[in-house]
Amino acid sequence: MKKHELEKAVAILYDSQKSSSPKIIASGKGEVAKRIIETAKEAGVHIQEDANLVELLSKIGIGDEIPTELYQTVAEVLAFVYKVNDKFKQKMG
Repeated sequence: MKKHELEKAVAILYDSQKSSSPKIIASGKGEVAKRIIETAKEAGVHIQEDANLVELLSKIGIGDEIPTELYQTVAEVLAFVYKVNDKFKQKMG
């Protein structure tokens, strides 16, 4: 990312017991994005960097579900995150 570009971040949550699709739970740029990333790191949440996906997700309102058009992309990210989490849990054992 170039220094003159504002950093953006979007946090999504998927709870299959509460909803059939992931929801946006936080979104922001600049200092807000930095706080979202710091909070995720402190909570041990995996951070996936994908500028194109963040750009698309940042247009969705907080609390709104991910549109069906983005399911495939978000599913790939979630699958990656679950895989990383499983490897981490096995390592920590």
